[in-house]
Amino acid sequence: MSSYNYHFKGEEELFTPALIYYEDLIERNLDIAHKTAGSYERFWPHVKTYKSSSLVKMLQARGINRFKCATIAEAEMCAISSVPDILLSYPLVGPSIGRFIQLCKKYTSSVFWAIGDDLDQLSLLGQAAAKEGLKIPFLADVNSGMDRTGVSTDKLVDFCINASKIEGLSLMGFHCYDGHIRNPEKDQRQNIVDEEFERMNSIKKDLEALGINLPYFVMGGSPTFPMHSKHSNVYLSAGTLFVQDHSYKDNFQDLEFIPAAAILCRVISRPQKNIFTVDLGHKAISADHDIRGIIVDYPEAKPLRHSEEHWVFSIDEEKCPDIGKTLFVIPSHICPTTILYPGIHVVRNGELSDYWDITARDRKINI
Repeated sequence: MSSYNYHFKGEEELFTPALIYYEDLIERNLDIAHKTAGSYERFWPHVKTYKSSSLVKMLQARGINRFKCATIAEAEMCAISSVPDILLSYPLVGPSIGRFIQLCKKYTSSVFWAIGDDLDQLSLLGQAAAKEGLKIPFLADVNSGMDRTGVSTDKLVDFCINASKIEGLSLMGFHCYDGHIRNPEKDQRQNIVDEEFERMNSIKKDLEALGINLPYFVMGGSPTFPMHSKHSNVYLSAGTLFVQDHSYKDNFQDLEFIPAAAILCRVISRPQKNIFTVDLGHKAISADHDIRGIIVDYPEAKPLRHSEEHWVFSIDEEKCPDIGKTLFVIPSHICPTTILYPGIHVVRNGELSDYWDITARDRKINI
């Protein structure tokens, strides 16, 4: 656990549970990311962690001008923030194709990029684009081993040959998300990433020999971002690392990023002398990890039960916090935790400084 002091002036006045972001820690994490990558221009980060136009603008001020999204709403949020290049890294099927075309038509100062792993669906997107006189850049979505989406590498050359012929689309490169690489040892992750890059670079050369030039590589997530940074012609698509959470901090000790988000909660009951309950149920913190979060001042507290509105812990009797005490919990998974709140209380230098709306919390803004 970080030695950072998450307490701030005026915390006792906030209703709980409340989501807190620490701007000075985000800036520190940005500095580390820049040092690792060598340039902010190399980043094509994911916005799904925070979904906030305020944080997008903060990153833009640092020189990050490409962003990756999971929803149409996130893409529209970026367009409203005048982001030049916006990648929707989620397969476009059904009505999403029409919504994507509407984005392209309405926000003409932004370039919207798509991904794809299915020729039939890409053909539907191409038809819709061509009908409107559009030429949409897209990346071949590659299955690097995660088996979630993507074309397997053994079929990638044939896929790209056929995809490059689709009217209304312009095949520009590869999208390779490797969320399955979770080796705690840095050298092990580096070896796997190096092998992946060499495999993709070989495929790129095979396609170049056929007259298909694909200059864009968008690769990696937060655990593998430092590994991909070793390869100069790769865009780095990590997103969580700017905010960071307990799971990444605990599982990847080589990453220097400090969790810049916490949930302020309160002790609401002490049903026994060694048991306390906080107002931080499933509805206020992501429950997709066995360990949902760590209490900053009481890391030794053991979770007993977790329900919709309550979280019950046991601890040595002499350490048990009093009813009404404010506590800070670092979530294990910040991305699905953030979306549980309408906005973010922002702390800078130990004081509340701002409030950021979670702009793309809903699935729709205008389109």
